[in-house]
Formats: sequence, structure tokens, C-alpha cells
Amino acid sequence: MVVFGVSLFTVGVGFVLHELMHKFVAQRFGCWAEFRANDKMLLLALLMSFFGFIFVAPGGVYIRNHVTVRKNGIISLAGPATNLVLTVLFVAIALAFPALSSPALYGAVINSWLALFNMLPFPFFDGSKVLVWNKLVYGIVLIISIAFAFGSQAIHF
Repeated sequence: MVVFGVSLFTVGVGFVLHELMHKFVAQRFGCWAEFRANDKMLLLALLMSFFGFIFVAPGGVYIRNHVTVRKNGIISLAGPATNLVLTVLFVAIALAFPALSSPALYGAVINSWLALFNMLPFPFFDGSKVLVWNKLVYGIVLIISIAFAFGSQAIHF
């Protein structure tokens, strides 16, 4: 039950902040942006979490207005960048508060993998939009995401 609570918290924080950053950055560019939930995907994500699989796609931010390739790339980058920042924060919590190291490192693992998963260069993923906008930025963020995902995994286990 504790593992479920830690999973729910860390995945929830990672997902909600990831999507909020897409929305805030889009709005900063003058776009209309709204989160739309997909209850079936939320249920699937919840069920998969019981089996150790992290697949978080219970909805997403929809954006309207003219969005250039550059703006779309930056909006898309905001989500995975948020997960990378959360990874660093969870590691800092683990180092500063040894009693919280296990759940904090779990949060680091989850958020680093969320960043990496979202940076995949496939349609509908953030990574595909970042890649179209700027290959150098995409490569740097992908390398950081890989290093964080496997590094946090090694530290946690």
C-alpha cells in the first residue's frame, strides 16, 4: 500500500506538472490551451501501475491558435524539461533527508523515465515536435533524459 501511495504521488506530480507546463508555455505564447482528460487511458494507466508499468497518458493539453514550429517545439519541450527538474529535486530531497531517500529516489526514477518516454521521436510525443523544431536541443535533452533515467535507476536499486 505504501508503494502504491508513493507511486500515485510521484506519477501524479510528474504528470500534472508536465501537462501544466505545456499549458502555461502555450498561454505565454498567446495560445488557447486546455487539458482534456481521457478516462479510459487513466484507467489503463492505473491498472498498469499495479504491474510495475508506468504508462501515463490519461489526457493531454490541446492548443489552438497559430503555433509556429519553434513555438510548438518549445511548448513540447516544457513537459519533459519539467520532469527532468523534478528528477533533480527528488534526488536533492533524497540527499537532504535520508529518511525520505527511498520514496524520493522512486520519484526521481519515475520522472526521469517520464521525460525519456515523452522525448521519443514518434508522432504525438513531445520528442517528435522538439526534433522538428531543433535537432541540437532534441539531442541534448534526449541525452540528459537517458542519463537521468538510467542513472536514477542505478541509484535507486
